[in-house]
Amino acid sequence: MEDKMSFLDICGGRLALQRRYYSPSCREFCLSSPRLSLRLLTAVTCTVWLAAYGLFTLCENSMILSAAIFVTLLGLLGYLHFVKIDQETLLIIDSLGIQMTSSYASGKESTTFIEMGKVKDVIINEAIYMDPVEPHGISQVVPVFQSAKPRLDCLIEVYRSCQEILAYQKATSTSP
Repeated sequence: MEDKMSFLDICGGRLALQRRYYSPSCREFCLSSPRLSLRLLTAVTCTVWLAAYGLFTLCENSMILSAAIFVTLLGLLGYLHFVKIDQETLLIIDSLGIQMTSSYASGKESTTFIEMGKVKDVIINEAIYMDPVEPHGISQVVPVFQSAKPRLDCLIEVYRSCQEILAYQKATSTSP
């Protein structure tokens, strides 16, 4: 079973949450961010190139224009390959573990896997940044959806499903 929901991120941008139910013990959540805005890309490129053209008219050095084109292209490629994440996926399988995948705009993927034996609980860690707080009894916290930064309503949807899977795992492991 699959369903899609629309949410907002912390800045008010649109996010799409796609939930896939494979079984009572396996679910996948895909949180997609909007694609790179062509309007924004054009505005940044024009600003850099106009600034370079202004420097060119003052200095009459054609290397400035070449450098502006080179820097713009390198900056765009670096942004697409290392910064812009289009989709973040959380796959939970109660007998194996949790897999988190980030898909970048360039096609690169980064995957992290946590064995279920190492998972103590799934929590929502919403906080106001004032003083550092050390949670007691937690050895390591692994945040999900770091790039999309969804609001609390989206996190609650994911949290409830994760808790259902953890409860299902506990129920099946304790039954004879």
